[in-house]
Amino acid sequence: MEQKSQLPNENVLKENAPFRVEKTRPEQLGQVLAVYERARKFMAEHGNPNQWGTTDPPAEQVVRDVEDGNSYVCMFRDAVAAVFYYREGEDPTYRVIEGGAWRSSAPYGVVHRIASSGIAKGAGSFCVNWAFERCGHLRIDTHRDNVVMQNMLRKNGFVRCGIIHLEDGSERLAYERTSPGKAEEG
Repeated sequence: MEQKSQLPNENVLKENAPFRVEKTRPEQLGQVLAVYERARKFMAEHGNPNQWGTTDPPAEQVVRDVEDGNSYVCMFRDAVAAVFYYREGEDPTYRVIEGGAWRSSAPYGVVHRIASSGIAKGAGSFCVNWAFERCGHLRIDTHRDNVVMQNMLRKNGFVRCGIIHLEDGSERLAYERTSPGKAEEG
């Protein structure tokens, strides 16, 4: 199911853009893969060449995310401004945390594989805030070299809680955002 799609004009940039989030449709797969390609290049150019390398996330994973209903696009006008994975429920990679602790053991949502197309400022923040509004307790992780993501998370109220490890053993910095009162639960 190969679909070729070019990203819209990357010169479009607007503060406080009117975004909307929707589930990724199969016909948007080409656009989504193009956003991930752009993100890999951006990460490499900004001191983070190892988190996704040249192939992550693989197309098969993105297709599975779409089929499972966990892939979302953040739209700016009629263009894909960002893509991400969102699901509520336990994430196995978050069961063990080192060098700290989760702030709450209450049910939570997770965001993974978040990437921006670069067409509108603030798309990543909009996505994590959208996800947080759905569950009131959100966990996310990122690579130690992904300073851009770490800054965005702090700006949006996330607190670094420690270190988790992916299935392949790779280390990630673990972040959490809780609603008032949820930080004490657990």
